[in-house]
Amino acid sequence: MLKGVRVLDLGGIGPGPFAAMMLADMGAEVIRLDPPKTAGQPMNPVLDRGKRSMTADFKSEAGIELARSLAAKSDIVIEGFRPGAAERLGLGPDDLHALNPALVYGRITGYGQDGPKSQKAGHDLGYIASSGLLNQLGRADGPPQFPANLIGDFGGGGMLLVVGVLGALTSARTTGIGTVVDTAMIDGANLLYSMMHGFSEIGMWRHDARGRNLLDSGAPFYDVYPTADDRYVSVACIEPAFFAEFVRTLDVEDRLPEPLGEINHWQPKHWPVMRPVFAEALASRTLAELEELFTGRDACVEPVLTMAEAKTDAHNQYRGLFYTDEAGIEQPAPAPRFGQATAPTSTGTPTSTGAATSDGADSAGQPRRASVIGADTDAVIAELGL
Repeated sequence: MLKGVRVLDLGGIGPGPFAAMMLADMGAEVIRLDPPKTAGQPMNPVLDRGKRSMTADFKSEAGIELARSLAAKSDIVIEGFRPGAAERLGLGPDDLHALNPALVYGRITGYGQDGPKSQKAGHDLGYIASSGLLNQLGRADGPPQFPANLIGDFGGGGMLLVVGVLGALTSARTTGIGTVVDTAMIDGANLLYSMMHGFSEIGMWRHDARGRNLLDSGAPFYDVYPTADDRYVSVACIEPAFFAEFVRTLDVEDRLPEPLGEINHWQPKHWPVMRPVFAEALASRTLAELEELFTGRDACVEPVLTMAEAKTDAHNQYRGLFYTDEAGIEQPAPAPRFGQATAPTSTGTPTSTGAATSDGADSAGQPRRASVIGADTDAVIAELGL
């Protein structure tokens, strides 16, 4: 999808490399710059897949000039420095737009390019804390909980950066004028919470009641429950038809506070009565028994799989959810997918992921294995005539 698009990644950790990985997965040529002192070290085997690696010393005029020359021949630049650092290096948006007016300049920070906290150090946890989102996550009467660094760094950071630079690229190719994309993880984290802000406005969500809302473990029909063998099962039967199927399959209709055909299960007044009923019925069976019980039922019940189990799950294998590169590194397959998927093999496993291919892909269409830092320096310089 992005064949012919060149992306220059000025280096960084977390969301910037993740965004560059996604662009490489979609077919862009991604060139990552790292300090010379790291030359020969392995790149991140997943986040740096499909990328080309060069070294550039930003403490030298030659290193800065190399970066400027690469930017002049690129469509997108990504940087994750503290605000003002790129400008001090002579690699800020104005500096590079003078060389390449159509350049899309993507920036990723925690707090944004301006504002009282723009120069403050931080990480995902602090970003979602300061946006108010962290306080919404967790069970009632317990402390806030957080899903690793998925919300700020990746969902609200790297993915939002990808959306921004691709939107700006469309504009640049139409107008010939580049854009600066200011991606702040506090902005993205807040944006991810849009539906709940909307629910709050219509009285369906309480920001002052963590763990007591429809989708935050407050509702007994949207939660995880322990099983008889100390495993967990997820229940997410929000809609009436799925809720009814869940109740009938568990055979607990007679224990509901109102008849199944009449009850509004979204009403919080019913939740304290329903929760122990569901918990007892689910805890009386093993995870395998529950899987068998709910097979073929539209009740929105799924086992909570370990990562190892997810890799061997029949559906995940059919979809090619994970793949192993030639170095034996297991990793998530590129997403989303484009075009018509290749027909399944006789084993029921797709022969390709349907992902876009590029110079960063191997012969099977999978992202090329991450190399070592600096491996492509000489080749890129020669190819671009720098």
